[in-house]
Amino acid sequence: MIYNYNEIKDKFGSDYQVKKAISNGMLYKLESGLYSDKESIHYLDIFTKKYPKAIISGDSAYYYHNLTDVIPKKIYMTTDRNSGRFKDNHIEQSYEIDNYFSLGKTSIEYEGVKINIYDKERMLLEIIKNKNNTSYDYYKEIINNYRKIRDNLDIMKLQNYSNIYPNGEKLMEMIQDEVF
Repeated sequence: MIYNYNEIKDKFGSDYQVKKAISNGMLYKLESGLYSDKESIHYLDIFTKKYPKAIISGDSAYYYHNLTDVIPKKIYMTTDRNSGRFKDNHIEQSYEIDNYFSLGKTSIEYEGVKINIYDKERMLLEIIKNKNNTSYDYYKEIINNYRKIRDNLDIMKLQNYSNIYPNGEKLMEMIQDEVF
């Protein structure tokens, strides 16, 4: 399990006891302010502890939903527009206004780690919306994988999501043409 500094200090009672546990191998310091009772921790465990309100999006979401085999170089995440900037070179952060931030937020388990991620329906809207900013090959790979799972997509959810966007009708027409 991963602990922040306050949690680990409460568990061990004092800073001295925390340092003693680290030197005895009962506790491992992962990075500044993060500790674990296990030596090896999945990188997504660290991510979810450091950024509990962030939602995995973009290229990372397509990868974790098995819609592409392209491993992203960074973790793409979205936060609400009032969040501070995260100073982490492994993260590509984007901001979303309140109306759209929680739209499609769900949790999945990936390699034993529960992560906040946008669902496949929201990500379909995103790839269609950003078609012109996406490389052709990458776009076609993701759309082809959506075609394979189209029977598992929730059409009503897609329709409800698209109604929130100003150009929702156009997005749904494009989805009909591309996927269904």
